[in-house]
Amino acid sequence: MKNMLPFKAIDRLESAEALDGPATGVQQLVHTVLRPGWLKDLLHGVPQGHPLHPVVVLLPIGTWCSAALLDFFPGTERAAKVLVAAGLAAVPPASASGLTDFSELHPQQARVGLVHAATNVLGTAVFAASLLQRSRGNLASGKWLGRAGLLLVLAGGSLGGHLAYHQASGANHTESVPHRIPPGWHPVGALDEFAPGRMAGRTVGEVPVLIWRPETGSEVFALAASCSHLAGPLPDGTVTGAAGQECVVCPWHQSTFELRTGEVVHGPATVSQPRFRTRVEDGQVQVCLPGAG
Repeated sequence: MKNMLPFKAIDRLESAEALDGPATGVQQLVHTVLRPGWLKDLLHGVPQGHPLHPVVVLLPIGTWCSAALLDFFPGTERAAKVLVAAGLAAVPPASASGLTDFSELHPQQARVGLVHAATNVLGTAVFAASLLQRSRGNLASGKWLGRAGLLLVLAGGSLGGHLAYHQASGANHTESVPHRIPPGWHPVGALDEFAPGRMAGRTVGEVPVLIWRPETGSEVFALAASCSHLAGPLPDGTVTGAAGQECVVCPWHQSTFELRTGEVVHGPATVSQPRFRTRVEDGQVQVCLPGAG
């Protein structure tokens, strides 16, 4: 079955350069208001290991769908009104998490994201009008406004699905790494090739790998080199942190990972980097990814 025409039109949004100006303006505003820190990490979903927005957006959508269903049955006017109000109360956390993710999208994603956000803002405004009409006793207009608002929100949800699944905006971009590397140990170079305190990029098969040799000690550490957020090149990033707690900062969106463990320290990445086991045999550094193949 071929894609339907309305959904094919979404693909064209990715090339709509006229949206770049307002999209960039919104991203810059979010960066100004929301500085890097625990709140931004929470809104990205770092503590739970995947984006927060798809979870919290279920609250307004769920309550509004329930209200629209109750509107078809007599004697449910008060319950439907409460559900519409509850959905509006759930909008701020859904919007905050969505804007936080939006601020780190690349241009093609941001174009779709801007229309997604605008559609949901319009749908929310229509639901607010529906609640106002219900409160005034204008039940018929309140119900029709609720149905119109739900259609807008569902359209916005379709755009969100395009962002998440077609454009992989919240996906783990390192999920395929274990499936693309043969099991066992693989040489990546002589130990002398890796200067202490410097990152280096190598490949195992077709998979880029980041090699890190601390300034002290004889250990060597290796992580998948493509950032789990949007596949940024980690070897081109910077090293921060005290000795023993060094981190790599992605050059694209400043996701921060511990070099020794691959764990996320700061988002927008929510998934840790795959970490390779390492050993030195006859002066050659070898890496092995647990679960590979």
